[in-house]
Amino acid sequence: MERLVVGLGNPGPEYELTRHNAGFLVVDLLGENLRASYWKDEAGAKVASVRLGDDELVLAKPQTFMNLSGKSVKRLVASYDVPVPELIVVHDDIDLPAGVVRAKKGGGHGGHNGLRSLSESLGTGDYLRVRVGIGRPPGRMDPADFVLEPVRGEAAQELLATMPAAASCVMHVVEHGIDSAMREYNRDA
Repeated sequence: MERLVVGLGNPGPEYELTRHNAGFLVVDLLGENLRASYWKDEAGAKVASVRLGDDELVLAKPQTFMNLSGKSVKRLVASYDVPVPELIVVHDDIDLPAGVVRAKKGGGHGGHNGLRSLSESLGTGDYLRVRVGIGRPPGRMDPADFVLEPVRGEAAQELLATMPAAASCVMHVVEHGIDSAMREYNRDA
């Protein structure tokens, strides 16, 4: 069986280490941990396939920019014949404190433009999610500026320190299902 894990983010070096690229960072770590040897361009995304037991895990990073992610994901879902309720999407979440990781089944977009694009393109928000908490912007800072600004120093260390837990949560969803992942990762929610 094929499983599709999509990390949301923006392509290009200027976005590489931003809070909005948490999904890309998690998928990159999964690729590294699972020894993805080749990333190809497919359906407007960077895609790598890895074996996980008897299953194939397809890792994807849409290159359409966050606000248009749904176009690429819709094509990937069709290409790999993955039921939307089995799709796993990894994304940043300002409604969770920085460093917190949560699993979720379905839901709205909560103002997240990448999730909005996915839900509009797929016709539903009924997909699996791994939410990477990035916290709220300080003071009156515009949330768009907050998620897109390059992070440095302690903020970068904090963001990168969250990636192993998020990658572990994705693997838990793949190996044990979303309900088990929600019990394991959402305990103190």
